[in-house]
Amino acid sequence: MLYYLFDYLEKEYQLPGASLFGFTTFRAAMAILLSLFIATVYGKKVILFLQRKQIGESIRDLGLDGQEQKAGTPTMGGLIIIMSTLIPVLLFARWLDNIYIILLIITTIWMGTIGFVDDYIKIFKKDKKGLKGRFKILGQVVLGLIVGATLYFHPEVTMRDNDQSIITEQYTVVQVKGKDIKSTRTTVPFIKNNEFDYGSLIAWAGEGAKDYVWLIFIPMIILIVTAVSNGANLTDGIDGLAAGTSAIIVFTLGIFAWVSGNIIFSDYLDIMYITGVGELLVFVTAFVGALIGFLWYNAFPATVFMGDTGSLTIGGVIAVIAIIIRKELLIPILCGIFFAESISVMLQVGYFKYTKKRSGEGKRIFLMAPLHHHYQKRGYHESKIVTRFWIVGILLAIITVVTLKVR
Repeated sequence: MLYYLFDYLEKEYQLPGASLFGFTTFRAAMAILLSLFIATVYGKKVILFLQRKQIGESIRDLGLDGQEQKAGTPTMGGLIIIMSTLIPVLLFARWLDNIYIILLIITTIWMGTIGFVDDYIKIFKKDKKGLKGRFKILGQVVLGLIVGATLYFHPEVTMRDNDQSIITEQYTVVQVKGKDIKSTRTTVPFIKNNEFDYGSLIAWAGEGAKDYVWLIFIPMIILIVTAVSNGANLTDGIDGLAAGTSAIIVFTLGIFAWVSGNIIFSDYLDIMYITGVGELLVFVTAFVGALIGFLWYNAFPATVFMGDTGSLTIGGVIAVIAIIIRKELLIPILCGIFFAESISVMLQVGYFKYTKKRSGEGKRIFLMAPLHHHYQKRGYHESKIVTRFWIVGILLAIITVVTLKVR
């Protein structure tokens, strides 16, 4: 809202300094500072409130070291992340006229609500299973449907043909001949131009078939949203793992958003320019600040857990950001930690059922799944596990950036 206020003051009254709010980078810097302040200062008040209301985690006995000490630790701390993200975004972002910011606000509230209901059932209804799995999946599918349909049908979701942009040697835009066009192109590594069009999957059906590419595009979006949100949920198992890993992922997506929304840098780096996507930088910085501020209290030994309120929200937001900036096919690399955690569970369950059916006795690949529990069972302290997962996450982020120039 402050952008619109200072834009008005500059135009009507030539208020000195008001033009600063016209710069995305300035508003992004203000957003991360405010989100950090809210998460660290007011986050403590939220934790004390949760303690007073006895909203504590009930720990299942998994035979892991230090489990007993975690019992009763306040949960639903994802409210801190949501609050610390949305307040700066509403204040500093141009969200009234940017469909991407609106989508991310909807995603945050939608997934936060699903996670909140799940945590509420676990804590107040004393049902450790929480919200039934089919309702969680239904909520994720509905969000994917909303996001996919909006990105495909909304007239403001366009991209620019950079090949028709004229850039001087001083990296200033002299003329832009390209038009804003609707497209289902996305980024994929290791192939020519690093681009892939979903329409090519249906081109074999004839010239008019591309009008129905939404039949492929929207289900793909639903799959991505569901997979990433569940992956983040599985990763949230030990202190600081989900928050720290997610901060690395979101920071990397922020770099992509900034470059994809800048016609000069996108032309120089030869990646697609997406009209209006630069504003995502404000949301991303607010989200990173919220995650880091939350990590202040969630690092070992955690004084608060994010619960499904936080983990489902984080996964949903990461998925939607990646989809908006057309980097969703890089998720298996960038979100490699989430991917490994999810795969470990699927392999464990699948192999157990298979061996039980074959021999009557179920066998396991890992000592325990998800993967981080396997290392706990092997005797690694959770701080060491988290730190090493962060290091792997940083390496995956670097590899993801490098893939943009590997053709």
